[in-house]
Amino acid sequence: MAERTTGSHDGGPGGSGILAGRRALVTGAGQGIGAAVARALAAQGAHVAATDRSAEGVEALAAEHAANDGGSKPGAITPYAMDVTDAAAVDLVTDTVTTRHGPLDILVNVAGILRPGPAAELSDEDWAATFAVNATGVFHTARAVAPGMAARGRGSIVTVGSNAAGVPRVHMGAYAASKAASAMYTKCLGLELARSGVRCNVVAPGSTDTAMQRALWQDPEAPRRVIDGDPAAYRTGIPLGRIADPADIAGAVLFLVSDAARHITMQELYVDGGATLR
Repeated sequence: MAERTTGSHDGGPGGSGILAGRRALVTGAGQGIGAAVARALAAQGAHVAATDRSAEGVEALAAEHAANDGGSKPGAITPYAMDVTDAAAVDLVTDTVTTRHGPLDILVNVAGILRPGPAAELSDEDWAATFAVNATGVFHTARAVAPGMAARGRGSIVTVGSNAAGVPRVHMGAYAASKAASAMYTKCLGLELARSGVRCNVVAPGSTDTAMQRALWQDPEAPRRVIDGDPAAYRTGIPLGRIADPADIAGAVLFLVSDAARHITMQELYVDGGATLR
């Protein structure tokens, strides 16, 4: 397990910010939206346990945060290698984080994979792998973290889903279904935990400039088609006329885990530039 800590050694972040003194665990933090979320939470004073299946990305993220710290930057980032599909590994890492840094106040589920293909032609392996990460992974982390939050009477869980969970997409059957499953699980969890003071919400991005998105682009005109829409794929464009940056999604997550959203739970916030016309 890889680890590097920035900030104070007792797990309490230094500096100030709207999340000062809080501890967060972010999955899929090695790149893209997950990395942006970890940066945003740390910038607001949280001590972030940044996790990813591979340690390389989260170690680089922690090093970047440390290099930009200068002793005055709030928050902290500690990297951990963790595979969300492995329940035992999730339990071990969450226990380790809690022991070293204190009880978790925030969980953000970002880890996800995309295996595109015609819905009737998906392989068993592609279907199983997609659900293992996108849905079962959320179950593993929430199960590991939620009871402790409930016992303390506070906490916030945010699952980063997808607007594809609410609107059918060509060649995205497994991805859309898995994201719909994780979204509904998160809302059901929120209902059960509401009386304990734990809030559970979903952020549903649309097309976002990440490695996953870029892997779908086959030519230089692909981004323009995403913005303008593709009638052949029954897909509208993006009314705001731009593809999201990971920081756009991180901003929505930051809001939902903050006290500004203290009366919001079981909600699904679409951050897609209006693409789903909701």
